[in-house]
Amino acid sequence: MPLDIGIDMGTANTIIFTNGAVVLKEPSVVIIDAETEACLNFGAEAFKMMGRTSDKMMVVKPIEHGVIASHLEAESMLRYFLKKIGGNRMIKPRIMIAMPAGITAVQQRSFIYAVQEAGARNICPIESPVAAALGMGIDFKKPYGTIVVDVGAGSTDIAVLSMGGLAQSESVRVASSDFDEAIIKYVRRKYSVAIGAKTAENIKMHIGSAVHRPIEITMKAKGLNFKTGLPQVFELTANEVCDAISDVSYGICRAVQAVLEKTPPELVGDIAKDGILLTGGGALLSGMCELFERYMGIKATLAPNPLESVANGIGVAMKNFDLLKNGDYEFKSLVDIASK
Repeated sequence: MPLDIGIDMGTANTIIFTNGAVVLKEPSVVIIDAETEACLNFGAEAFKMMGRTSDKMMVVKPIEHGVIASHLEAESMLRYFLKKIGGNRMIKPRIMIAMPAGITAVQQRSFIYAVQEAGARNICPIESPVAAALGMGIDFKKPYGTIVVDVGAGSTDIAVLSMGGLAQSESVRVASSDFDEAIIKYVRRKYSVAIGAKTAENIKMHIGSAVHRPIEITMKAKGLNFKTGLPQVFELTANEVCDAISDVSYGICRAVQAVLEKTPPELVGDIAKDGILLTGGGALLSGMCELFERYMGIKATLAPNPLESVANGIGVAMKNFDLLKNGDYEFKSLVDIASK
């Protein structure tokens, strides 16, 4: 196993970075035995089974809204992933792990404990927006304000960075998975059809948009009709989906506005010049940059590789740790962290 590893353990996917590249990217999903609660499958194999398991199995997502919800499953999943990349050596690795900005001390220790139990020697927590900024190649060591909005699957991290650290930050539980849930509710209400999370995500990815499209597009999908109890094919338009998810997309905009309202005016002035930097899987939704520009009145830019910005940023930090010298970042044991 490599001696330095970076981990972005998100609600939707876990990404591991080492030796200068992303070496693993798999869904954060675990299949467990319903009776014994033993873990049966992890990652991509478990994801294939979602919605298709028998009553003897349960699907568990160990990470919910960006934090650990099922500790034992999170630990087992992480141990499996580390073993998959070659983890049977005598020397345990140092691990830098990304966490949402603004989480509680208890939530942070839950991450750290899971990582240590999975096989880490020393651990360095880093806020996801800080890692994302490094992954996008942003130099935020100067006294200059930069805002990063990381729209993940379970939470949205908003951070104003300056002088190598966080000037203002917030983590809100409004994110990409809420788009899926809004689509599920809309289809149920409008068409009396039940669809699963995978179908909703597929609709979001193909025709979803944060703003109305000038040219309408449609998509056919399948679900279960409540009234007849039979499968039904229905057709959705992109603008229907836009209206269905508008509360969620505007909720993210309002959260960013709330962070800016608490930010010092000098830093807000810097942000007004350079705009908002969007990253995370939710930022890939069509029209997100345009929505932010309409709502905030300043430009918004999508990161070059939004799905892997955080993992790549961890790699940058591990290679050049001096980039984090202005913040409280160092590799520590669980005992040292607990004694803080």
